[in-house]
Amino acid sequence: MYRAQKFALGLLAAAAVATASDVVQLKKDNFDDFMKTNDLVLAEFFAPWCGHCKALAPEYEEAATSLKEKSIKLIKVDCTEESDLCQTHGVEGYPTLKVFRGLDNVSPYKGQRKAAAITSYMIKQSLPAVSEVTKDTLEEFKKADKAVLVAYVDAADKVSSEIFTQAAEKLRDNYPFGISTDAELAEAESVERPAVVLYKDFDEGKSVFYQKFDAEAIEKFAKTAATPLIGEVGPETYSDYMSAGIPLAYIFAETPEERKELSDKLKPIAEAQRGVINFGTIDAKAFGAHAGNLNLKTDKFPAFAIQEVAKNQKFPFDQDKEITIESIKAFVDDFVAGKMEPSIKSEPIPETQGPVATVVAKNYNDIVLDDEKDVLIEFYAPWCGHCKALAPKYEELGALYAKSEFKDKVVIAKVDATANDVPDEIQGFPTLKLYPAGAKSEPVTYSGSRTVEDLIKFIAENGKYKASVSEEAEEPASSATESATEAKSEAAKETDHDEL
Repeated sequence: MYRAQKFALGLLAAAAVATASDVVQLKKDNFDDFMKTNDLVLAEFFAPWCGHCKALAPEYEEAATSLKEKSIKLIKVDCTEESDLCQTHGVEGYPTLKVFRGLDNVSPYKGQRKAAAITSYMIKQSLPAVSEVTKDTLEEFKKADKAVLVAYVDAADKVSSEIFTQAAEKLRDNYPFGISTDAELAEAESVERPAVVLYKDFDEGKSVFYQKFDAEAIEKFAKTAATPLIGEVGPETYSDYMSAGIPLAYIFAETPEERKELSDKLKPIAEAQRGVINFGTIDAKAFGAHAGNLNLKTDKFPAFAIQEVAKNQKFPFDQDKEITIESIKAFVDDFVAGKMEPSIKSEPIPETQGPVATVVAKNYNDIVLDDEKDVLIEFYAPWCGHCKALAPKYEELGALYAKSEFKDKVVIAKVDATANDVPDEIQGFPTLKLYPAGAKSEPVTYSGSRTVEDLIKFIAENGKYKASVSEEAEEPASSATESATEAKSEAAKETDHDEL
């Protein structure tokens, strides 16, 4: 009997270890107290059936363990059990991640959903906008992230310090910022004051800014110097490249060895264009489908292309030609000089249109940029389960406006963003944007629930004509039930697809 009890207790202990978690699950009755007693908390609002939540779970657990020693807490709330709590905090989709500094200081989490990215982001959140750095703390500060910035200034130089702080406040989510007024430390680091040094754990190890201190100039320096000369384009880096504001050159290859070989070969070109074009290799086996988005063949590698990110224009290099330093240099030089025309992919213009207008690249400007009309457009992909779930409701929305008094003022449209080049850089499907009449340069991205009622409200609130229509007389499902049903349907319909 004793042995059996001991064995059973051992199993229970092992199970406890196996299920131990550094992520704290909170409920309505303890949420507020927890936030009040912890200085910095990352909260995940989730639903058990959500596929994206399931994918995040192991990354979130790993980050929680990494941040435990720094007293940064990660918590989660099950919105299927705590709907009132989630509604209080404005949760409209899953997972929603928010950074809490008490209950009154809440901001959205803006990082990637990977353990390393979550850890890095929250450590930066735990630091002041600018940390004092000394000879005793410099080496540790350099290890705070892959790239950190340290200003070396004279103690009396208040202007430079203030300008550096301005840049730090704007970019604190991106990099840790430090400052030193120690002349001996600057000399030991071979720096003449005033200067900003970006320390990094890649490429040459550090870059130095000696220009006149200006917040915009420091920001530009940071973004350029913190980007690897030839990095790796993937899920964790793609959004950073897209937000960098300069063109991105892709080097597609199927093996790590081939990617390194091409990187070494094209390094002189990347160095010559640093700050003008970013260069990155991309795994053609895992993300070869992305070559099609750049108007390249998806079965012929290695390959090279440049994307003009700001205009979402594509410049594919002829895949029948060999990738050499001479051929790519000529290609890149022509691109920089503005001597190249972008490649445009488009489906045929439809002969007829229904309640939901079908947009292709060749009629995009005529429909979407029609300055007399409010245009709501859905950017979708044929393989996207979320898009398939939205389709019947979107058709209903189009029909409502088509037979309303606003039929000549409001257009409901859709475009297959995988088969047509569009000016917008789309990072997820479906993406819905409203282009108001008279304000086409300021589209409004929709982020609410995908219900007909909410979409009508969005158009009425953001369009020029404040166009509101009534739904059909049928009793709609409650938003909570509909959202859960829709999400389960979407999860079931989703197919495997590697995305950046």
